[in-house]
Amino acid sequence: MTTIRRAELTLPGAPLGPPNPLPAFRLPGRVHAVTVDERVRAGMPLEMRRQLGHRPLDSILPVLVLDGYDRTRGTLTLDTLVLENARLRVTVLPGLGGRIHSLHHKPTGRELLYSNPVFQPADFALNGAWFSGGIEWNIGATGHSTLSCAPVHAAPVEAPDGGTMLRLWEWERLRDTPYQVDLWLPEDSDFLYVGIRIRNPHEKPVPVYWWSNIAVPEEHRVLAPADEAWHYGYERALHRVPVPLLDGTDRSYPLNSPTPADYFYELSDTARRWITALDEQGHGLVHASTDRLRGRKLFTWGSGTGGRRWQQWLTEPGTGGYAEIQAGLARTQLEHVRLEAAGEFSWCEAYGPLSADPARVHGDDWGAARDEAAGRLEEVLPRAELQKVYEEWRAHADTEPGERLATGSGWGALEVIRAGHKLPGTPFDEETLDAEQSPWLELAHTGSYPEPRRVTPPGPTLVAPHWRDMLETAPAAPLTEYHLGVAQWHSGDRSQAVRSWERGLELAPSIWPLLRCLAFADCAAGQLERGADRYAEAFDDLCAERRDTEVWTAACAALGREAIAAQLAAGRPQAARAVWDRLRPATRERGRFRLIEVQLLLAEGDTAAARRIYDEGFEVADLREGSEALAETWELLADEPVPAAYDFRMRPPGKER
Repeated sequence: MTTIRRAELTLPGAPLGPPNPLPAFRLPGRVHAVTVDERVRAGMPLEMRRQLGHRPLDSILPVLVLDGYDRTRGTLTLDTLVLENARLRVTVLPGLGGRIHSLHHKPTGRELLYSNPVFQPADFALNGAWFSGGIEWNIGATGHSTLSCAPVHAAPVEAPDGGTMLRLWEWERLRDTPYQVDLWLPEDSDFLYVGIRIRNPHEKPVPVYWWSNIAVPEEHRVLAPADEAWHYGYERALHRVPVPLLDGTDRSYPLNSPTPADYFYELSDTARRWITALDEQGHGLVHASTDRLRGRKLFTWGSGTGGRRWQQWLTEPGTGGYAEIQAGLARTQLEHVRLEAAGEFSWCEAYGPLSADPARVHGDDWGAARDEAAGRLEEVLPRAELQKVYEEWRAHADTEPGERLATGSGWGALEVIRAGHKLPGTPFDEETLDAEQSPWLELAHTGSYPEPRRVTPPGPTLVAPHWRDMLETAPAAPLTEYHLGVAQWHSGDRSQAVRSWERGLELAPSIWPLLRCLAFADCAAGQLERGADRYAEAFDDLCAERRDTEVWTAACAALGREAIAAQLAAGRPQAARAVWDRLRPATRERGRFRLIEVQLLLAEGDTAAARRIYDEGFEVADLREGSEALAETWELLADEPVPAAYDFRMRPPGKER
């Protein structure tokens, strides 16, 4: 029989730390920006051209950034949910986005995934903290989900075969869309089935994004039913390439790519949706789905210096590397798909072992290799059978879950209470509301946003139009004006946002949150001198108020980082040094701030002291995916090659960003 049980996973890991309390007005970097040559665009399918420009994000609001982690690993114990039958054991991390950490095939003793032996957060998600390995569920917008390191709801539900399945569900906040992931193992099945549904409970269409990312050992060969792919690298250009040979090299072997790259396979409309990664003996993991999930992709770190450095960064030294095989709603991850009002998308995925003739799947004949894998898949899981599984699951998608095995956030409950959404199968219970939702619940019920009873950094701001409307009609008060300004800025009404913050400033007992917003607005408008003045004043006020608690330390570090950058941008190294000197000693020792110190020393003209910091060694735990800051700063210090420890560059040599 299939069972679900609670368990624990103990491994070396770095704690996530507190979130950054400052609202994130801009997207983190430009990793997923894209340049498309007009000739390439003309050859794109119409649907792809339309979806490439459909409703990209301007910011990650209302979500907060997670950047409070470091690289000091201790013994970490994570709650898990284990789904098991006679053939497979599936280990799920409900506190970390519902990530599948392990998919173990019991008859052969093989781990079908790349399962990271450590938990090391890194700055890859849209909101910062992310970790590598396993199977992750990416929803919201282009990039790793803001739920990568967030808890989700979990409970058992009756499965289509009469057994038990595990339901994971949450409210995705970037697009305000509820979703569910149902996992089940029919008795004696070699396949894990996953039923997924995204719903739009609103009266207007929403842009939707979904990719299931599967980490596999990078030595495996990746096969998919395609002869062409859309290539996207860190030079941010998209173009069509042949599969598997590119520049005379077989790119179906991840290590044959010289640099990190995405290969989005161009599947025909009638092709079965599948992808597999097989070792030299022809064994490995296969992923298949019903037709709704049309996209397939290979991501590789490649064999170059930067890619190898990132592999080391994300796991334990000496551990093998990984590649990712992925499946999504669109051809590429640069697209968002329109989901109509009151509509839903749903599909079924299957994960399991595949064994094929190694001579054929590793031969030079791509067509024969692909056909061998497709034929073996059809033998063990016919396409019609997976469609039948999906149809049977749909009859259970609305079944109410049983006893809660894990609890996610209260944001879904807040939205359900506000709008009266009916979402059978995914209950967002009022009991999940906590202190973060409390003032917003009061706003919804009374029309007033409560002022805090004690001085503390403001909580997160809700920015959806309905919350902005409520803030606009609420009685004017400093904190109400603060949140209103954030929501207005998010909506593009920047002049009105500034007016709201200025009104709040007149009566605010704590002025640094409002001053920081005004300083950011000044800098965004090119008013660097005024922005630097306001940042300095904001940091002065914060230092006068701060307490020795985690949230205040996080606020001080975040505002100090921005204030120093603003002073340097305005050509004021002395003012930047004044901010630096008032940071907590523990903050100054963090790798991010060691890099800031180097930049400050360079601005002061002390190149020798800046070089000594590099020579002593430091690690920027929250180094952003695609960032070249370490290498660029080094090149200001020395004419020597960038030391390997600081070389995270992922662009092909000679290519502009």
